Amino acid sequence: MSDDTNVIQVRNVMKNYNLGSNEVAVLHGIDMDVRAGEFVSIMGQSGSGKTTLMNLLGMLDRPTGGSIILDGTDITGRSQKELVELRRKAVGFIFQQFHLIPSLTAYENVALPLVFAGEDDGGMVASAMERVGLSHRMDHKPSEMSGGEQQRVAIARAVVMKPKILLADEPTGALDAVTGAKIISLLKSLTSEMTVIMVTHNSELAAHSDRIIEIQDGNIKESILE
Repeated sequence: MSDDTNVIQVRNVMKNYNLGSNEVAVLHGIDMDVRAGEFVSIMGQSGSGKTTLMNLLGMLDRPTGGSIILDGTDITGRSQKELVELRRKAVGFIFQQFHLIPSLTAYENVALPLVFAGEDDGGMVASAMERVGLSHRMDHKPSEMSGGEQQRVAIARAVVMKPKILLADEPTGALDAVTGAKIISLLKSLTSEMTVIMVTHNSELAAHSDRIIEIQDGNIKESILE
């Protein structure tokens, strides 16, 4: 469920990359608003610019021009140190590959963001594990879990710091259709607590979101209200 507050405001955002002596424009003046609690899917062909946009929203890269406001904070022009701190507090990431550390238990994997932030657990890990339905698997290592369970651990790790925004890049790409559908259902349930933005090639999965934004050749082609 979303409200009328825009947690993300993108204004005339451009992104160019230098390839040798050539400058390649990937995003051409993107404008986009995302409301708090909204579940938005971003779709587009390979090379359309959707992952570039995701990286900009996640403060993993900087725009060449334009502005991005996340949760009331203009992140454009911030120092790298400031971006790291903002990203740690405001954004959670989920990827196609789970990126779990094999030697650590599920509990220890989920606790990593707290360790890096120097924060006490305070029951946050157990709460995140319960949120994804894996309270009974906290002491298991990744090799002892299915792909769907591993992705749920990755989701718990992404939300343990209670970010305002959750960015999911092809989160079901390594899963079968049934398991993938369950992950989408879980992501949708998280909108009661945060905004979810998902990059996907799968139109059937995207149809479960509140809105689909299509990117074509670095431009927003259309925004479809579901």
